[in-house]
Amino acid sequence: MSVVPAEALPDGALAAKEAAPEAAELGPRARLWPSLAAVYRAQLSRARVARIPLLFVATFQSVGIMILMRGVVDGGGEARSVVAGSAVLVVAFVALNLLAQYFGQLRASGGLDHYATLPVPPAAVVLGAAGAYASFTVPGTLVTAVFGCVLFGLPMAHLWILIAVIPLAGAALAGLGAALGLLAPRPELATLLGQLGMSAALLLGVLPPERMPEVVRLARDLLPSTYGVEALARTFGPHPDWARVLGDLAVCGVVGVLSLAVATWAYRRAAVR
Repeated sequence: MSVVPAEALPDGALAAKEAAPEAAELGPRARLWPSLAAVYRAQLSRARVARIPLLFVATFQSVGIMILMRGVVDGGGEARSVVAGSAVLVVAFVALNLLAQYFGQLRASGGLDHYATLPVPPAAVVLGAAGAYASFTVPGTLVTAVFGCVLFGLPMAHLWILIAVIPLAGAALAGLGAALGLLAPRPELATLLGQLGMSAALLLGVLPPERMPEVVRLARDLLPSTYGVEALARTFGPHPDWARVLGDLAVCGVVGVLSLAVATWAYRRAAVR
């Protein structure tokens, strides 16, 4: 093996050697919002066919609960709680229960490795999946709320508040569901936790709080969906207290931010293992 001195190289080869870069520059990091939009569209198109039957089940379940409660509750504040809780229960079924199962299966099957190789921030993966699942709750929640108002004779003038209730309650419950699915060591446990969370939303959200023991009321205050239920129930009154409605929505929004932050941390933790 011989060594050729630099003086023996042609001038063009020497210049090309000196001008060659030492290492290729990496491309810019993907920004959050474009990555979030891409993940949202991908999740929405993937889950559209599989989730529509489950959304029908969630809506039918909430409507059936209201029909059963019609024989026990006549009207007044209890009817408002039943209708509001049944409407938010659709959100809990999809955003909490199904999302916990999805992330639990994704972690068990190694699907997180696929997302880890993509140049997208972890927050975009969690928020995109949560937003896609929460989007499926809009038709079912509207149908449930309208049917409940007709069944119990409640006014529908302020149902526009669902524009705020659905995304805020959906964010809080979706963040909780994603965190449960990502932190559960096995997909079966993630499914169980999602079912327990939805059962809590059913029992603590649909049943009138006036008939609950004090200990159960305290547990109800810890459930993220409670504040969405309260905000919607207050609008059924003859003179809604909008300050308290906004306060409930603000609490629901803060819980949503915190739960999504925990879900993002859980995603980073699960992706590096």
